[in-house]
Amino acid sequence: MAGKPRLHYFNGRGRMESIRWLLAAAGVEFEEKFVETPEDLEKLKNDGYLMFQQVPMVEIDGMKLAQSRAILNYIAAKYDLYGKDIKERALIDMYSEGMSDLNEMIMTLPLCPPDQKDAKIIQIKERTTNRYFPAFEKVLKSHGQDYLVGNKLSRADIHMVELIHYVEELDPSLLANFPLLKALRTRISNLPTVKKFLQPGSQRKPPTDAKKIEEARKAFKF
Repeated sequence: MAGKPRLHYFNGRGRMESIRWLLAAAGVEFEEKFVETPEDLEKLKNDGYLMFQQVPMVEIDGMKLAQSRAILNYIAAKYDLYGKDIKERALIDMYSEGMSDLNEMIMTLPLCPPDQKDAKIIQIKERTTNRYFPAFEKVLKSHGQDYLVGNKLSRADIHMVELIHYVEELDPSLLANFPLLKALRTRISNLPTVKKFLQPGSQRKPPTDAKKIEEARKAFKF
């Protein structure tokens, strides 16, 4: 029997958090090996673990997978969270990429220079309420089903609920005008595997603060 997936990254959200969410939602236990110093990263490189000299990297099924999208695609396919055919997969990919665009804006917010932060928050709120949330609300309304694609749980639903949690950390009122997304968040959050992941003490990471940024700067020398 193969061992648990092992995740190599720093002890924070960043580009690994969506991978943690997806594994947890699939009910997959995983281990984490944190990159805490430049030496940790250098060792991974020297040992030939990092195809492109960077993390995140996940050891799974005898592979050392790099690149977040490739990792997420593999996990989704392996655990039946990727639709029933290529049309459903195309929709899942399209929705997931849209979510990723907004997620990227939120993820990089803590790195924003202080004098630009307020403008960045205004932009995130505007994109959330005028572009991304209306699009996904419309999808749910168009078919009246419980999930975004194929009336079945997919990676798109997991990524959506992860994103909603981040948006609510920024401003809980941003979800107020999107009842179908609110219902989706509740539905997915109550799945036993997701509910467990949302409990204190899980491998879910807290919001990125100044301390986490400093830890990342130290490890990755940026």
